[in-house]
Amino acid sequence: MSEPIDIAAIFSPHNTLPDSLPADPWPLFRAWFDDAVANKVTPNPNAFTLACLDEGGALTARIVLCKKILDQGAIVFHTNYNSRKGRGLTKHPRAAAVFHWDALEKQVRIEGPVVKSPAEESDAYFKTRGWENRLGAWASDQSQPIASREELLFQIAGVMEKLGISIKDIMDKGDAVEIPRPPHWGGWRLWAERVELWLGGPGRVHDRAEWTRTIEPSDIPAEFRCGKWKSTRLQP
Repeated sequence: MSEPIDIAAIFSPHNTLPDSLPADPWPLFRAWFDDAVANKVTPNPNAFTLACLDEGGALTARIVLCKKILDQGAIVFHTNYNSRKGRGLTKHPRAAAVFHWDALEKQVRIEGPVVKSPAEESDAYFKTRGWENRLGAWASDQSQPIASREELLFQIAGVMEKLGISIKDIMDKGDAVEIPRPPHWGGWRLWAERVELWLGGPGRVHDRAEWTRTIEPSDIPAEFRCGKWKSTRLQP
């Protein structure tokens, strides 16, 4: 007589979500994010796919970097507000994000409304960027056509002249050189209305769960009033 098959043992993943799902998914997402960053599982472990609509309503996606996680349940990324995604987010202020850490067999999906970050938040981050990045933010009309790379470099030289920055200033001061944030560049906050946490499992019998909550406009700029999370497990 053959031995009974232990289904649980065969399909047991290396890691599982808690049997009793946490009331709030955000601390678990943050722990996964911090682990990915600490272990440098990819060159840019804070990278995620951002999907949104463009001005005409067409779906678009690209990779951006998460630069901040707010305890209230939002992630922050930065871009040129006049870029294709910037214009699209302004007209259709909703987005979806996907973090995928293949080496850890973990994935996080976040969906919800977006709003521009407060100016002081964008200013503070902009100051941490290298001088090359700050000049590039001024010089590049992101997503717009350009004849050649030489023309782009010419635009950078023009920005240096406009801001009164010389090569000597850069050589002497490096990243300490004063370059203000351009008004067309800054942060966006993606507020989590839905979060899905995914753990890879044998035979593609993955572990999945989602959390949803209501979000309403707030009197506080760049913030929302958020309801309580509701959770459920999902079939893989």
